[in-house]
Amino acid sequence: MKYVKNFAWLFVVVLFLVACSSNDESSSSSSDVASDSGTNNEANTSNNTSSGDADELVIGVNENFISMDPHNTGDTNSNSVQSAMLEGLLGFDSEGKIIEVLATEYNVSDDALEYTFKLREGVKFHDGEDFNAEAVKANFERIMNDDSLRLYSRGFNIVKSVDAVSEHEVKVTLTEPYGPMITRFAVAKIISPKMLSEELSEVPKKVVGTGPYKFVEWVQGDHLTIDRFDGYWDGADRVQKITYKPVPENGSRVAMLKTGEAHVIYPVPAQNMAELESNKDVQINTVPSTIARYVSLNTFKEPLNNEKVRQALNYAVDKDAFLKVVNSGLGVPLDSIIPSKTLFYEKQEMYSYDVEKAQSLLAEAGYADGFEIEIWGNTNSDTMKGMQFIQQQLKKINVKVDIKSMEEATLSDEIYGAQTPEEAKLMMWYVSWSSYPSDVTNATKPLFHSGSFPPNSANTAYYNNAETDKLMDEANSISDEAKQASLYSQLQREVYADAPWIFLGVDEVVYGVRSDVSGVVVNPTGGLDVRDAKMK
Repeated sequence: MKYVKNFAWLFVVVLFLVACSSNDESSSSSSDVASDSGTNNEANTSNNTSSGDADELVIGVNENFISMDPHNTGDTNSNSVQSAMLEGLLGFDSEGKIIEVLATEYNVSDDALEYTFKLREGVKFHDGEDFNAEAVKANFERIMNDDSLRLYSRGFNIVKSVDAVSEHEVKVTLTEPYGPMITRFAVAKIISPKMLSEELSEVPKKVVGTGPYKFVEWVQGDHLTIDRFDGYWDGADRVQKITYKPVPENGSRVAMLKTGEAHVIYPVPAQNMAELESNKDVQINTVPSTIARYVSLNTFKEPLNNEKVRQALNYAVDKDAFLKVVNSGLGVPLDSIIPSKTLFYEKQEMYSYDVEKAQSLLAEAGYADGFEIEIWGNTNSDTMKGMQFIQQQLKKINVKVDIKSMEEATLSDEIYGAQTPEEAKLMMWYVSWSSYPSDVTNATKPLFHSGSFPPNSANTAYYNNAETDKLMDEANSISDEAKQASLYSQLQREVYADAPWIFLGVDEVVYGVRSDVSGVVVNPTGGLDVRDAKMK
């Protein structure tokens, strides 16, 4: 693989951690709620054996899946399943570094406008179609021509053309230089061109790719099953079948791991770590992450359109108590708009816990008697616990928070179904976001740029600042790292001061596996990787 000297910075990827999402970006809501005391009282089940087929791996996750369309995904769980079935030209290794996958070599022109990929030969899609340059062209053109897809606004909106140079070589030309474009090629998974042309409407429900596993069935709310693709190009051995089960309730998910009903669970509730660590048939793993956890505040509507109100909400929430109560002491406070492991991170002066200052700011803003507001989140136990914590904290400044929990797909529809800020009903959202460490663009632009309002992207705070838009646009158009660092430094200062979020914490990823399982890992973005999964 050849690198262009002047643009080597494009390819540096540090171990990531969301979305988050996803994922290119992964925007995923998870907090901690119920204490699950019933689980703590269960007897140790180390003598139990795993149930079911010896060559079927069962994975319990905390949320339902939303879509199997890799070009339009915003949640980590959906992205994890897709990554077992689909591949991009490039990908990420376990440390978040860019690697070749369906491409064996790539080059970037001196002006950073042309990306040329040599493609892996002899690769088949699960439906028997050949993987070639025309397949890549069909996928990229789908993204660049459909502005309703999430990946459209993440680099592919500036793709000028996609040309099949030969059967196994493709060239992508941009209209302007875009720093993080190489990571976009790693995120953009390739779907069978036959499916795109003949079954496009079925892509969100099932998908056909080139990955080590192929789609079998998806029963909403119950399970999603994939099966080993024996025609996969690497020829490695791996488990025959994987079944994912959404289990939002923490205690139930833990019990499944202890009894062997599930071989892997993610996440492991922090309050259950000790009891699981004492089980000889279970292994608990922790991974430092770049998952930022926050409450987005709708800056477009009263009273959150007042900067003093938003700052008051930040001063009213004890970040250390949040980590202790909600995360059982795991993680660190979110002291900027991006996690500390993200490229160009710069620590800000945190909003200290100060109830009197919060009350004073509310009074200055004309809300001395407080107000009533609604917070949204999904139904998993962690999220409920987090929303309850916010509710209790803000009560101290006479802000009455009403909790509205929704199943993940419904929540996504409610948030991203609004076509304009005026139509949006969302006021506060307890949520998280993750990006690879080197992808500072994905950690900022989808969340804070005025062009990223839903449904286009994840700026659910409807934050609109012409100056910070300019900072992000300029940073994405240059290759001078020193200048980029300066721009992102200013960006972090300005956005953090504007407080479009209640800044909470940065997660530490915790997942559990049975002792007879190997090759299953959770990466720093919170994504499950099962490509090398095996069972003894």
